[in-house]
Amino acid sequence: MLLVHPGGPFWARRDAGAWSIPKGEVDPGEEPLAAARREFTEELGLAVPDGTPVPLGEVTLRSGKRVLAWALGVADIDVSTIVSATVTVTVRGRPLSVPEVDRAQWFGLADARVRLNPGQVPLVDRLERDLAAEMS
Repeated sequence: MLLVHPGGPFWARRDAGAWSIPKGEVDPGEEPLAAARREFTEELGLAVPDGTPVPLGEVTLRSGKRVLAWALGVADIDVSTIVSATVTVTVRGRPLSVPEVDRAQWFGLADARVRLNPGQVPLVDRLERDLAAEMS
């Protein structure tokens, strides 16, 4: 499972529970799948791989943010080539430009459960269920 780690000083030393699927806000009038594709490109600097998106449904994070997710089949993405868009955060009262994502990494499903923001873990469960159904 491809996960991304948020950039910036707040996340620099955090690992377990800090990673996420590539995601972001849906713009007004934008379809959620189109937003997911746009955010993937913004966060990774890569085109979305070919394939038919498989819906994984929605989860709600503790912050109240709703996350809609899709899965694609295995892609040949070299995570060392990502180039994330930047965002501005305030650190000690000063604006600081940081990458939205400082790294991406492929994880097995068991490790993804540990690394992911806990609110997103049900997405791994759904992906595993869908993969098991596909294999039977």
